[in-house]
Amino acid sequence: MDATERRVVVGATNEEAQAVFGRHDAHLKLIEASFPVRLVARGNEVYLSGPGEAVDRVAGLLEELARIVQGGTPLSEREIRYAIRMLKEGSDLSLAEIFSDVIVVTQRGRPLRPKSAGQKEYVEAIRRHGLTFGIGPAGTGKTYLAMAMAIAAYKAREVNRIILTRPAVEAGEKLGFLPGALEEKVNPYLRPLYDAIFDILGMEAYEKLRDRGHIEVAPLAYMRGRTLDDSFIILDEAQNTTPEQMKMFLTRLGFGSKAVVTGDITQVDLPPGARSGLVEVRHVLAGVPGIAFVYLTEKDVVRHELVQRIIAAYERYERQEPRRDEGQPAPRTARR
Repeated sequence: MDATERRVVVGATNEEAQAVFGRHDAHLKLIEASFPVRLVARGNEVYLSGPGEAVDRVAGLLEELARIVQGGTPLSEREIRYAIRMLKEGSDLSLAEIFSDVIVVTQRGRPLRPKSAGQKEYVEAIRRHGLTFGIGPAGTGKTYLAMAMAIAAYKAREVNRIILTRPAVEAGEKLGFLPGALEEKVNPYLRPLYDAIFDILGMEAYEKLRDRGHIEVAPLAYMRGRTLDDSFIILDEAQNTTPEQMKMFLTRLGFGSKAVVTGDITQVDLPPGARSGLVEVRHVLAGVPGIAFVYLTEKDVVRHELVQRIIAAYERYERQEPRRDEGQPAPRTARR
């Protein structure tokens, strides 16, 4: 195949170009290692050479990355790796649509954005639906993004309070074996929710909202008998609910409220023989208007790159030995 040469202007200034190129051209080196192209940077220009199709694709990628930087979104190695993967997979979703969607700004001034196509889909589903199920493996941002959306809704005065809950069930542990009073016993189970709140709001802001009754973090059992109006409610680790608990939670939803249910159906910690409410609800509520199911995968993992490989390896293994309690595979997304 004949080689093609092309020049691309990246950004309006050298500073914008460097934000795309990365420190010591690290981003360009990642791109160059992923495609059969040679890249040479001079100022805010890049000279590309290689097979014509590859040159055109990489040139388009560089131009889009420049537009993202010009829009005020910083780029890290994680975004570059994801952009490369999207380009290889032929995704028709714009990178700017994903990376430029600011959900909320943390107390440290850090804007929170989706970091993958699946996360963008999840965020959009929460915006458009009264009840959204976010199902996927660890590290896909299910809980953190739901928390960010809850805080954004509260700040926009779309809801009057945020309620966060999860079942007090973990692998091999029971409340009775933990020391202290009830509050001390349930806190270890609620710790991941507190971590997300503190990261986004800060402890001082959280304590003020808690004291006013505008934020509540409680075990799932505390939801029984309540009607939750004008609230953004998050049920985390929902794979560890029973069908009865899931029904109880879902029927708490009141006027002006929105709910997000998150969980990983491959990590059920219920006793042997017990059915997971999250596994069952996918079939019970299939096709119900106003409800969205979004299935995140290892492609949406935003932790260490090894986590993606670990999840993919487990998925390959489990396809060979399917678990009986997971039911039939569901489509990646189902919306009504």
